[in-house]
Amino acid sequence: MQNQPLVSVNMVVYNGMHWLEKCLDSLLNQTYPNIEILILDNGSKDGSRKWLQDFTSKYEKIRLVLNEKNLGFASAHNIGIKMAKGKFVCLLNQDIILDEQFIANALTGFVFGNTDNARIAAVQSKLCRLTQNLKKTNILDSTGLVILKNRRVISRGQGQEDRGQYEQRKFIFGADGALPLYSKEALEDIKIPTANGEWEYFDEDYFMYKEDVDLAWRFILFGWRTVYIPEAKAWHARGAGESAARSSMAIIKERRKVPSWTKFYSWKNQRLMQVKNESSALFIKHLPLILWKEFRSLLYIIFLEPQNLKAIPAFIMQFPKALRKRSYITRHKRINDNEMNQWFNQT
Repeated sequence: MQNQPLVSVNMVVYNGMHWLEKCLDSLLNQTYPNIEILILDNGSKDGSRKWLQDFTSKYEKIRLVLNEKNLGFASAHNIGIKMAKGKFVCLLNQDIILDEQFIANALTGFVFGNTDNARIAAVQSKLCRLTQNLKKTNILDSTGLVILKNRRVISRGQGQEDRGQYEQRKFIFGADGALPLYSKEALEDIKIPTANGEWEYFDEDYFMYKEDVDLAWRFILFGWRTVYIPEAKAWHARGAGESAARSSMAIIKERRKVPSWTKFYSWKNQRLMQVKNESSALFIKHLPLILWKEFRSLLYIIFLEPQNLKAIPAFIMQFPKALRKRSYITRHKRINDNEMNQWFNQT
C-alpha cells in the first residue's frame, strides 16, 4: 500500500442507533483499502454504546473510545484527530451513507491544486439528502460552504435537485463539517494553542455548530485551499436546515424548523468566529452589510425568539478568549486582505 496513504476515519456518535449499521456498512465497503476507523461515542443513551462494543469487537481496524458524557462535536473530534495515524483524516457524521468509491474519489482532490501550487487542506464531496427512512435522494445537501459579504454562511446548492449543475471541480471557501476529508499536515499547521498548554484544531469553546466554518476560514488565512470534488458522493440526513435560503422570509421559514439549542450555539459561535478571523479592513469595507444583518438578527431574537437572548451573555463571556485566539491567528496568517476578500460572496 505504498502508493495508498493511510486515511483515518473519525466518527463521533451520539444516540445514533438509527443510523449506525447503514453508515458503518458503507464505510467498511469502501473500495479504498488503506483506512483505519476511530469511533468516539459521546455518552449515548439509546443503546448505541452496547451495539458499538459488540460490532467493533469483530474488526481489528476499528478503535472505540467511550466518552462518559457528551463532549460536543469540537472536543470529541479534536481527540480523534490527535489519535489519527493517517496522512488524511475524514470526519464522518453518524447519519451518512457513503458511495463505495467515496474515499478513493475524494483523495484525488489533493492533487487538484498541483497546477497552480495550491496547498490543499480539505476536500468537499457532493452530499445529497438522506431521508429519515434511510432512502437516498437526488436533493442536494451541500457542495461546500459559501460566506457572504454580510458574513452569513450557507451551503452551496442545499435543497436543490441535483441536475448536474455542480459537476465542476473547483476551489471553494470551505468544507461542510458533516463529511470533510482533511490533510493531517494542514490540521497540524493551523492548530491554535489553548490556555492550558494544549492545542486545538476545532474551537472547543463552540461545543457544536460553526466549527467547520471557523476552521475553513483559518485554512484560508494560513494559505491553504479547499476543493470540491463531485465524484466523491454521499448521502446525509441533515438535522437542521433544509435549504440555502437567502430572502428574509425564506430565512425565517427555515429558522422555525431549527431547535432552540441549535440556534443558541449557532448565533454565539458565528460572532466568536468573526472576532477570531475578521480583518479590520474588510470588516470596515463590508460594515453596512454586516450591521444590517446584525440589526435584523437582534430584532428577530428580541421579538420572535426571546429564549435565545441568553446567547448574548454567553458570547460576551467567551469574547476575551476569542480575542486571544485572534491575536495568534493575526500573527501567523499568510495572506493579505485582497486575497481574503475574493472568498466573500463567492458561489
